[in-house]
Amino acid sequence: MTALTLVVGSKNYSSWSLRPYLALAHTGQPFREVVIPLDQPDTASHIAKYSPSGRVPALQHGELVLWDSLAICEYLAEQFPEARLWPQAREARAVARAVTAEMHSGFAMLRTHMPMDVSARKPGQGRAPGVADDIARITSLWKDCRARFGQGGPFLFGAFSIADAFYAPVVMRFVTYDVELDAVGAAYRDAVLALPTLKAWTEAARHEPPLARYAK
Repeated sequence: MTALTLVVGSKNYSSWSLRPYLALAHTGQPFREVVIPLDQPDTASHIAKYSPSGRVPALQHGELVLWDSLAICEYLAEQFPEARLWPQAREARAVARAVTAEMHSGFAMLRTHMPMDVSARKPGQGRAPGVADDIARITSLWKDCRARFGQGGPFLFGAFSIADAFYAPVVMRFVTYDVELDAVGAAYRDAVLALPTLKAWTEAARHEPPLARYAK
């Protein structure tokens, strides 16, 4: 098997990197991880060694290089079908792709005003106009997925899927900014937080030096 290398940004802050990390770790395949600290004078030159877009994450698999979090996860789902990174049922799989794509391209106010900051606790911050609407939409998605497809486990579609990998950074944001959740949302949050792979990521994030723009 050709070696896999996943290039990620600072674990405390890079929500885009967390997503394919969780998906790749879920496959059980061995992989090499390269962590590039963000916002440093040499960050761009280091990333350019691995990613043609100049952004992280990036996945190297032999001669293949992928530089988008969703493209990486889709590739992993095809390459390692036994990991079942998408739900097996057609309707559930279609909805999982829709909610993942919505996370991939949407929720701009939440992203802007509640950036991922794993080690910080900032209760009450980030409540800019529009953020509450994003939170309401996200929690509505969670509730709908759990009600329709979640009977087989604690995640959005029962078993862990790419959809959960994409909403894991939102879970981290909700913890950092102390977002109040209903019973369904809180149970889902706790299931994601209990993932051993997320715990490993979080522990590594706590040992990183803070970026200057967040150190306040």
